[in-house]
Amino acid sequence: MILRPVRDTAADAEAVQELTDAAFADASPGGPAGAAPEPTPLRLARTRHLARTDPGGCWLAESAGRPVGAVLSIRREGLWAPSLYAVRPSAQGKGVGRLLLERAAAHSRGCLRGMVCAADSPAAARRYRLAGFTLHPAMRLTGRVDRDGLLDPGDIPVHRGNATHLHLLDSVDRRLRGSAHGPDHGLMLGHFEELLIADALAGSGYCYRDGGVVRLLAATSKRIAARLLREALARVPDGVEARVEHLTAEQEWALDVGLEVRLTPRAGGFVGVRGMRPPAPYLPNGAFL
Repeated sequence: MILRPVRDTAADAEAVQELTDAAFADASPGGPAGAAPEPTPLRLARTRHLARTDPGGCWLAESAGRPVGAVLSIRREGLWAPSLYAVRPSAQGKGVGRLLLERAAAHSRGCLRGMVCAADSPAAARRYRLAGFTLHPAMRLTGRVDRDGLLDPGDIPVHRGNATHLHLLDSVDRRLRGSAHGPDHGLMLGHFEELLIADALAGSGYCYRDGGVVRLLAATSKRIAARLLREALARVPDGVEARVEHLTAEQEWALDVGLEVRLTPRAGGFVGVRGMRPPAPYLPNGAFL
């Protein structure tokens, strides 16, 4: 078996996608058990994006010329985050995953903070715990939005955002998690349906919505966060199931909003942090954290 960097090529992006599908064949396409599926164009673009921005954190394991494992990880302003970690079923239990994560962890040298969204899997929990992450049990909210439960938005305006708001996004990110998403916002802007922005005297925040899925939400106060989440859920098309993921105990404000509109909470997975507390109010994206 050999380990090599993931290259910024269509072939490597497709190899990582096929490998991930095989590793999570019994789960949602493109992600760990219980996670919302990612569209194929986004999955391919993410692999190539991270191969460019983080070549030291993205590795592919091959045996007899066939990919058997992959890890993608991100380093942003002192925060290191595994974005994808997958091992083909036939190669599990043979040390492939350990070697991949060790190689990717070298990309975290000098980083004081770490963050990961882990699958509801004993193997994943063990691997990340051994890597020094504190694991916080998480929930997800799913269901059709009961619009009668949407409260009056009050006096905090929310509007669509674009690339001109990148400074605001990075400022909110740094306040909550100590690091900006930086170049990752460009990819998210190009692939998620809409970016919602709140910027008022009461604080600032943003939320990415893609169909019925809340992909990422960050705000400087619970009041702003709840306003953004309600607005995102109000914009979910009729007949489309809403989905809000990665709620830890620190995100009760999000649970309360979900219960208002009769979404169903279910336990599943972990949010892991290292050298920091879970950001709040904050709903991470599993791929970009």
